[in-house]
Amino acid sequence: MSLQEFDALIDKMKLAFEYADNLGQYFDAAKILYQMNQELPDDLQVAIEELENSNVAKSFVMRYQSEIKSAISEYRQRLMNF
Repeated sequence: MSLQEFDALIDKMKLAFEYADNLGQYFDAAKILYQMNQELPDDLQVAIEELENSNVAKSFVMRYQSEIKSAISEYRQRLMNF
């Protein structure tokens, strides 16, 4: 995947994530974080637990949001170097 393709995909996911997060739809936001993580190469994917129910969605988002964003930044750096 090229940097431009990755950026386009991640930008759409970030917008969807921010929309869900801002509306307090934490279960949807958590699902988007999980999908973003899946777009990363295996060595950069964050080891995240399964989201078992919507009651823990807010804590899931709070726990993994910054880790996944950091991994995305690292992958972007890799793509820029190729």
